[in-house]
Amino acid sequence: MKTQIITLESHDDLISVRDRLSWAKTPRILLVWPKYEKVTLRQVDLKVLQRHAASLGAQLGLVTRTRRVRADAEALGIPVFESAGQAQKMAWPPVTHKRLPERIPDKNLREKREQAQVKEEAWRAHPITRVLALTVGVLSVLALVAVFIPRAQVVLKPVTKTQSISISVSANPTVKSVFITGSVPIYEKRIVVDGSQTVLVTGEGSVPQSKAKGAVEFRNLTKQAVMVPVGAVVQTADNIRFVTTQDGFVDAGVGKKADVLIEAEDAGNVGNLEANTITAVEGRLGLSLSVTNPSPTAGGRELSSVQASDADRARVKDLLTKSLENQALQNLSNELKPGDLLFQPTLIVSQTLSEKYDPPAGAAGTQLTLTMQVEFSVQYASASDLTELATLAMNAAIPLGFRAADAPGAVTVKPLTNPFFAEDKSLHWTMRAERSIAQSFDAAQVTQLVLGYGVKKAQSNLDQNLPAISSPKIQLSPSWWPWVPLVPFRVVVVTQ
Repeated sequence: MKTQIITLESHDDLISVRDRLSWAKTPRILLVWPKYEKVTLRQVDLKVLQRHAASLGAQLGLVTRTRRVRADAEALGIPVFESAGQAQKMAWPPVTHKRLPERIPDKNLREKREQAQVKEEAWRAHPITRVLALTVGVLSVLALVAVFIPRAQVVLKPVTKTQSISISVSANPTVKSVFITGSVPIYEKRIVVDGSQTVLVTGEGSVPQSKAKGAVEFRNLTKQAVMVPVGAVVQTADNIRFVTTQDGFVDAGVGKKADVLIEAEDAGNVGNLEANTITAVEGRLGLSLSVTNPSPTAGGRELSSVQASDADRARVKDLLTKSLENQALQNLSNELKPGDLLFQPTLIVSQTLSEKYDPPAGAAGTQLTLTMQVEFSVQYASASDLTELATLAMNAAIPLGFRAADAPGAVTVKPLTNPFFAEDKSLHWTMRAERSIAQSFDAAQVTQLVLGYGVKKAQSNLDQNLPAISSPKIQLSPSWWPWVPLVPFRVVVVTQ
């Protein structure tokens, strides 16, 4: 006889095994227990599976060596085998099914059903009762509509006024945040500007025209001959330098002499010297020779000219520095945000990037032009910090019964005094802060004044209890509805 073999797994339970039995199409179904895994099926589960198999027209059998399962199966009359092969070779014990006796329909079933029905009482079927029930239902619906459909809006125009307060402010680089005591952070900004300035020269000077010339006498200090090359340098005790213009040769022997022509390094009168004023030889040559000028040097000439003096250079630099300061302040003001407070006394030159005079020092010229590129630094206070400080101070001093306006940019800040330095290098000044404030009210209180009243009565309640608020108005939706809604969430309070 065909047998459906179903091998159980550790995760199988009653539901999964029952579903697998439903797919069996054979007269015998054999459940095989795994050897090394535990299947959690109780005796009652086996009974359910046995009945399900019987409903399918099949007989249920087990293959297991577990003592508990075998005992439960034998108690239920389920055949148990050692292996699947044994189950297929051996004959299964017959299954005895108890047949239930057939039930004969009761002939008086209809009469009993009619007797069991509960008859409706007469007053419920009366037309007046039905009309009253309908009327109550309609009125209930209308009441719900009256409660939830109407909507009221109370429009209020609160009294407004300007709040003004003077605040003493101090700015310090060590402060990192705004304090209600008046302290705000201070920030630094840098900018590079350049420009030029020209002035008329007022100084006088001289322009070198020619170099002084002459001759020197070299004396040998050694026993060897010494060669004096062109360009050898000799000088005075005041470091006035001359160079040789020809080669010279001093014979061997201490005291030997040779005359060599010389010329001053610098043009002008500085090279015109008295006799015996050139006394030193520069370099290693001075170890072998001594030098002197037996006769004066001459020929150095100068011409008088207009030249820039130190006073002219100081004057043009002062003028240009002031001009660059004004330019830096203008550029910084344009770069700062609206409302930022610039502290002009803190403007300083952080570094000079370039400085060029034309003509240079010592050159002739009737005009002196200075070109500079300078980096300036300045300190300032942020507009957001000043606004925050003003808001904190005004919130602490707001009159009772008023609230701050919610309009953006409501707080305006204006300095009353110029900033000045204190001993601790912090900046102090006084500013005035202003904003618009409006009279506050309790929306819940306004709602209670109008809730459930007619329009005229609600309007009268508002006029009597809110005298400081001008022209309160009630708007109903739909407009023909005569009463303010009974529920608070259908009443909205708005301000203009």
